[in-house]
Amino acid sequence: MPYLCKILTNKFSTVQTKIMRIRISFMLLLWGCILQSVFSVEPVFSFPIPTKVEFAGQDISLERYDMRERFDREQIIIAYNHSVSLLNIKRANRYFPIIEPILKQNGVPDDFKYLAVIESNLDPRAVSGAGAAGFWQLMPKTAEQFGLEVSDEVDERYHIEKATSAACKYFLSAYNKYNNWTTVAASYNAGMGRISEEQTKQQVNESFDMLLNSESSRYVFRLLAMKQFIENPKAFGYTLDYNDFYQTISTKTISVTTPVEDWTSWAAQYGLSYSQLKDFNIWLRDRKLTNTTNKEYLIQIPDKNELVFKPSKIKIHYPQWVTPKVQIYQPAK
Repeated sequence: MPYLCKILTNKFSTVQTKIMRIRISFMLLLWGCILQSVFSVEPVFSFPIPTKVEFAGQDISLERYDMRERFDREQIIIAYNHSVSLLNIKRANRYFPIIEPILKQNGVPDDFKYLAVIESNLDPRAVSGAGAAGFWQLMPKTAEQFGLEVSDEVDERYHIEKATSAACKYFLSAYNKYNNWTTVAASYNAGMGRISEEQTKQQVNESFDMLLNSESSRYVFRLLAMKQFIENPKAFGYTLDYNDFYQTISTKTISVTTPVEDWTSWAAQYGLSYSQLKDFNIWLRDRKLTNTTNKEYLIQIPDKNELVFKPSKIKIHYPQWVTPKVQIYQPAK
């Protein structure tokens, strides 16, 4: 009899526990409904998927199911990564005027500027876990192969102009091999050796048709989607006023052909702090410059009068990036 009572007590306790759980679940559900009705929820949209896109003069059809879905994945990620995507537009306004003439001078399609966006988010200080650095995320050996100095004191992967010229050399070398700009872009991520090997093994030419690792398979689609976004951020709901952009700061160039014992003391001659000097010359990686060969280095010195924000110094590279805020809140007619 005591044993039977114990069993009945345990079962009764179990039933009570289940009833309590059901009550709690119902209360949570009810509370969630109340919250949803009290607080407004911002709508989340998908975006139109184009039937084709253009890159470097090549029309790329997105009608094939996988091409369409792979592109859509990247445009959704870019559009809803708000903080990074906003910074990309602001940084593009500052750095595209530097990158574009160098691409043009080297005969590289203008669209390759978007490759710098997906590589580094246009952060000149960007460093990957693998050791790639700068706008174009060049590895040390690749950078040296294409003429950049990489040392403890000077790392020209962080020099925007020189690194862009080095990246152009890679693009042209790859184009001579593949005669196709999208394949050139794919090889920048996967490597020419890997792309050539897979072309042979899989009997296809375009990277779109290759089975590659996840990052390389997504790479060109990220590039295409980033171009779509940067060219028309308004279509993705992004609004920036004129004053939201960063001003252009004028600099003068100082030639240095001798060793520099201490960059802090050197900068003080021009009324700059060590931090300000490095901000405009990120490629200087140490506090000194040995320079035993008397090589010429060109140091950028900012105009001190422009170090304070002045709206008049803002230059908008693409007018379509600006949506005056006064227009945002006007009621629909």
